[in-house]
Amino acid sequence: MNNQCLRLTGSDGQGVILASVILAEAAVIAGKYTAQSQSYGPEARGGSCKAECIISDNEIGFTKIVHPTFLMALTQKALEQYAVNLPKDDLVLIDDSLTVPESLSQNKVCALPILRTAKEEVGKAMTANIVAVGVINALLGIVDEEHIKEAVLLHIPKGTEELNQKALLAGERLAKNL
Repeated sequence: MNNQCLRLTGSDGQGVILASVILAEAAVIAGKYTAQSQSYGPEARGGSCKAECIISDNEIGFTKIVHPTFLMALTQKALEQYAVNLPKDDLVLIDDSLTVPESLSQNKVCALPILRTAKEEVGKAMTANIVAVGVINALLGIVDEEHIKEAVLLHIPKGTEELNQKALLAGERLAKNL
């Protein structure tokens, strides 16, 4: 595997940073090298949010993502802000409620109902990040299902295990039904 350079974007409060942390943790559990970082706007809730994660089978020499190989956007604002100058072979995952900008017409765009699945199928909108983790892992084949499940369970509040496992499986199903 070459370096997978993931950029996850959305609104602060959507759990984008936690999703990135979980993907990085799963990679570590699986024996891979990883680097993870995040940034968000000055707003307490609802501002722009970006989290990045590099995952590799080899040591990582430079830990900043200059050109992501994967982009996820959960808000229109994040999509428009971060989907500029992406290489044409990048996979772009967006919530299906978003409008794909013309600049992405040549990219591989995958629009899935991440937010709707969290709200309607899982039953809690706040699980959208775990739904996204399931989608991302299934699409990119980062780690096996047991490693991703273990990483999710390490980072969620006690008492929400069943709910978050449901969200993870819902995300995996979304990706597998493409």
